[in-house]
Order: sequence, then structure tokens, then C-alpha cells
Amino acid sequence: MKHVILGAGPAGVIAAETLRKHAPNDQIVVIGDEPEAPYSRMAIPYLLIGKVGEEGTHLRHTPGHFAALRVELRHGRAKAVDITARAVVLEDGSRESFDKLLICTGSSPVQPPVPGITGPGVHTCWTLEDARAIMTLAKPGARVLQMGAGFIGCIIMESLAMRGVRLSVVEMGDRMVPRMMGPTAGRMIKQWCEAKGVKVYTGARVDAIERAGSAAAAPAPAAAEPGLLSKLASAIGLGSAPAPAPAPAAAAGSASGAMQVKLSTGQVLEADLVISATGVRPNIGFLENSGITCLVGILTDEHLQTNVPGIYAAGDCAEAFDKVSGKTIVSAIQPNAAEQARVAALNMAGQTTSLKGVTQINVLDTLGMISASFGKWDGVPGGQHVELTDEANGKLLSLQFDHEKLVGCNSIGWTEHVGVMRGLVEGEVKLGEWREKLMADPTQLMSAYLATAQAQSAHAHIKPR
Repeated sequence: MKHVILGAGPAGVIAAETLRKHAPNDQIVVIGDEPEAPYSRMAIPYLLIGKVGEEGTHLRHTPGHFAALRVELRHGRAKAVDITARAVVLEDGSRESFDKLLICTGSSPVQPPVPGITGPGVHTCWTLEDARAIMTLAKPGARVLQMGAGFIGCIIMESLAMRGVRLSVVEMGDRMVPRMMGPTAGRMIKQWCEAKGVKVYTGARVDAIERAGSAAAAPAPAAAEPGLLSKLASAIGLGSAPAPAPAPAAAAGSASGAMQVKLSTGQVLEADLVISATGVRPNIGFLENSGITCLVGILTDEHLQTNVPGIYAAGDCAEAFDKVSGKTIVSAIQPNAAEQARVAALNMAGQTTSLKGVTQINVLDTLGMISASFGKWDGVPGGQHVELTDEANGKLLSLQFDHEKLVGCNSIGWTEHVGVMRGLVEGEVKLGEWREKLMADPTQLMSAYLATAQAQSAHAHIKPR
């Protein structure tokens, strides 16, 4: 049996290792489209702040790891999948046949159609190549403008701020992280960032990027201590490969010269470096006319199998069923990618396994302000909502209910409740009388969890006589 895995990120690596464990005699080929050792994009912020060197971003550090597992690593980019011939067609014209295929090609940054965005001094922050370019330009004192203040944007923003740049952030939404936090929470995060010296422009978009002595290019086609950041780095083993600290700003700025960034508000900002962090989309264009069903992502069943038998998908490019919302969704976070890869690989190896659900969770450290979002944080039609705000102490707790169940929540500063919120939302726990108690006092989440979730779990394990 020959298994081909498209994608050499976390999902691809976990799938390959799972397959080797459960299918010791099968052939495994992993095809990655970057000329790098398999690495984690989530480690790039640690690279930018000097917490790790490039080797610290690698997913596996043991020399010869993949060779020892008899996993073939191949470089190439998929152009098409021929489901009749059971082969992947690569852009160089070569073909890789397969018995079973796992597509985990991830996602790519969306580049807004802004005049001048394709010129020098403008970068996404998605690959190691991007990170190298950013580290060259983002010297202390450099003027950096970031487009986008979503979840990924805020992670990038923190690493840029820690490099000592003069940072401005432009967000089209009316608040920061608009797809993760409600209006009050988003406003609190904005105020926090501004107090830390970041200039934040919400309700604004970049209309043009111009350079001295040249007109804007034609529009592109649509397409301090780190706090929790440092702790997470240590927890996932990224703290052992320190890199040199950023060089002092002897010559801050872009080699291409300063840029003028024109906003929709009429303001014009000077920048030496522009970071585009306006969102991502699944890498599924090569599947057009392949016969594999795609919606927002590649549609999968509970086994992560597509509509074509023997072809699976996992990670940022996969659209899987979310039991909380009752819909299929693409959830581009690494824990989901890892679990989906594991489940897909087990099914490829002949061990029938179902995905329990898609985790809708985001925990974010924005310059030291810890926020979290779970499930349907913006509520459901006909649902109930309670919000407790203590802006003076940087705290907010927002709970969304659907009858007896907690279906979503936002929090800022309530770090002790993160695990409980996740347990109640994902467990679809029936709260009974505790819903009214939480409506009156949202801080009673732990008591509600102990009284309901654990009680229901204990009851489920009692054997009838």
C-alpha cells in the first residue's frame, strides 16, 4: 500500500508518523512545496523575537528522523489530482501515484487588491522566507505598518513590538480581532495596545502604498517579556535554541526607501516596512475539476474522507463537521490540524476512527493581555447572553447560552476559567438551574462545571443493577 501526503506541515508530519506506527510495511511519501525542512508556522513569531533560531522552528530535530521512519520527503507543488489514475500531478510535470492520498496543503495569506502591495518593502508573515525578509527590515526604530488585526495579525504584532519597531496597525473592522471577540472586548484590546505604544486604526483600510519617486503599482489580483508567548514557547519545546537578539537600529528602514501608506480615512502614514496580515484561505485551487468536492475547504466526513474513496483531507484546507455549530467549518488552528491528521491516518491504515468534532478555540496574548474565545462567541438566534466587564482591571467575561447549554464565550483576563469554558462548550453540558445562576453571576463557571459536567460524567459511568 502506498500513501501519499500532500503537505509537510504539522498535519503532514503527524499523519506520516501515525501511518508508520500502524502500517509498518506501507510506503509513505510526503510532498512539501517549500525548500525547507518540515517546520511549524506557529514558531515564526518566536523566530522573529529571537527566542529560537531557524532550526528551532523545525518540527523534528533528530537527524535522520524521517529516513529512520522510512518516510520519503519530496519537494514539489501539486498542480492537479487525477482521481481516475490515482496520481498527483506536480507543477514540474512529474506524477506521484498513490493508493491512498491525504491532502493537508494548509492555507495561504489573502493579498488584498491594494495598489503598490506587490512592490518592495511589503511582506506577508507566513513562511520562513517571509521571516528572513522581515528580520532584515524590522530593526529597532523602523516604522512598520501592519495591515490586519485579526488573530494571526495580533500574534505577528506582538513579535514586531518586541523587536522595538514603531508600529502602526490598520484594521478594516470596527475593533481588533473582530472574528474572535465582541465589540467591548475588541475595544479593550485596542485600548491596551495603544497604551503600550502601538498606533491602532480601526474602521480603516489601506487604499494605496506609494514609494518615493514612483507611482503606486497596479492593483494586485484578488487573492518587553513575551508573557504567555514565552511560556507557550517553552511548553512546546521551542525555548532551547536561542538566536541572537535583533541588531541595533544603525540603519533602520527599508533598503527600498520609505513608503507612504494612504488610508481610507484620508490619513497618510510613513512606513519602512508593511506587513500584510489580512487573513488566509485554504490551498485548494489545484483541486478544481478534480471531482473532489470543495466548499470553503475540502469537504470531509467524520473519518476525514472526501467524496472520493481513499482520498482524505486534514488541517487548514479541510472542512469538517463541528458539533457545536452543527455545520461543516474550516478551523485553521494547529490542534485541529493535529487531531484531524491523526484520525485521517488511522483510517488510511484501516483502523476505523471518527473525528469527535472541530475545536473552535482561540487563546491570544496581545502584548500581555490574555483573551480567549470559544464556540459561538457571538451567540445563536433566540439565545441568552450575559456580559461582565471590569475595564479598570482589564477583565471581561461574556457567556452565550442556547437554552440549557453554554455554546460560546469571550474572556479577557479570566485565565483561570479557560479550561472550564472549553469543557462546558465542547461537552455540550446541560446546565439546568446553573444557567440562571451564571446569568446572575458569570464568575461561577467553576462551580457550574463541577456541579454539572462532572456529575453527568460520573452518572454515565454508573452501571445499572
